[in-house]
Amino acid sequence: MQLTPILLLVMVFSFSLVQANETLSARSIMDKVDAQQREAADATLSKSRLSSCSFVIKNRKVVCTEAPRVKLMESVSRQLGPDKKDNQTISIILEPASERGIGMLTYSYDDAQKDTESWLYLSALGKVKRMASGSGEDQEPVSLFGSEFTTEDMESGKTDEYDYKILQEGPYSGNQVWVIEATPKPIRLKKTNYSRLLIWVDQTRLLALKVQAYDKRGALHKRTVFKQFEKIEETWISRDLTVYNLKIKRLSKMKTEKLAMNIDVENSFLTQRSLTDFAYREKTLAALRKFF
Repeated sequence: MQLTPILLLVMVFSFSLVQANETLSARSIMDKVDAQQREAADATLSKSRLSSCSFVIKNRKVVCTEAPRVKLMESVSRQLGPDKKDNQTISIILEPASERGIGMLTYSYDDAQKDTESWLYLSALGKVKRMASGSGEDQEPVSLFGSEFTTEDMESGKTDEYDYKILQEGPYSGNQVWVIEATPKPIRLKKTNYSRLLIWVDQTRLLALKVQAYDKRGALHKRTVFKQFEKIEETWISRDLTVYNLKIKRLSKMKTEKLAMNIDVENSFLTQRSLTDFAYREKTLAALRKFF
C-alpha cells in the first residue's frame, strides 16, 4: 500500500509526539513547570484580592460558613541567582483601612541548607518582626497575612529536593494531564510538613492545575486549585488560586486583579526599608504602577 503524503506526515507527527512524551521524565516535566513559575515571578508587580473563610461541603459545592475576610494587597517579586532559583517578595496590604500598611518580606533560597526568611511589619506598632524560619514538626511555615497560603506552598526552584514519579496520565478538567508524585528527599523532609505531593500537570501548557499535599501520616492536608489561566509574554500564569485546608476546613482564594511583568525593580526595594519607609515605598510603587 502506498502512503499519501498527508497520511505519511500524520504518522511522522504522531511518532514524534510519542517520542517526545517518552523522553519527558517526571523530573524534566517538573523542571519545566518550575521554570515557568519562576519566570512568572521575576520582576513582577501585582495587585491581588485575598479572601479567607471557614467552609463546608453542601450538595457537592464548597460554601463559606461566614463572611470572607478580604484583603487587597500589592506585591513585588523578583528571582535571583545563577538559575534564578532564589526569590524575594514583598507584599503590602492596601485594604481594609484598619490593616493598611501591614507588610511582609520573604526571601527563599535555592540552597537547601538555607531556610526561608520572612519579616512582618505591623504598621500600627511601627515594628518589624522576624518570623520563625523553616517548618517541619517543630514549627509551622509562615502564613501570608493569616491566610491558608504559606511560604512553603509558594516556594519555587526546589525541584532538587524531591523525587518525582508519573503515576498516571489522562483527562482532567478538559485537559490532558500527568499526575506526578513528588516525594521529599531527606534534606527536604526535615523542613516540610508534607510527606508527599500529587501534582496535576497540563501536558500542553506545562503548568499545575491542582496540587494535593499529604501530611506526615499520609492524610490529605491541603488541596490547591489553579484557574483563570492567561498567557503573558510567552509565560502562562494563573489569576485565580484557591487553597483548601482540609484539616481545619478553611480556604483562601487569591485573585490577581492587575499584573505587570518584566518591570525594573531596584535592588534596594526588596528590603526592610520598603516595609517601614512609607514615602520611599509609595514613590517607588507609583512609578511601577504605570506598567499596569
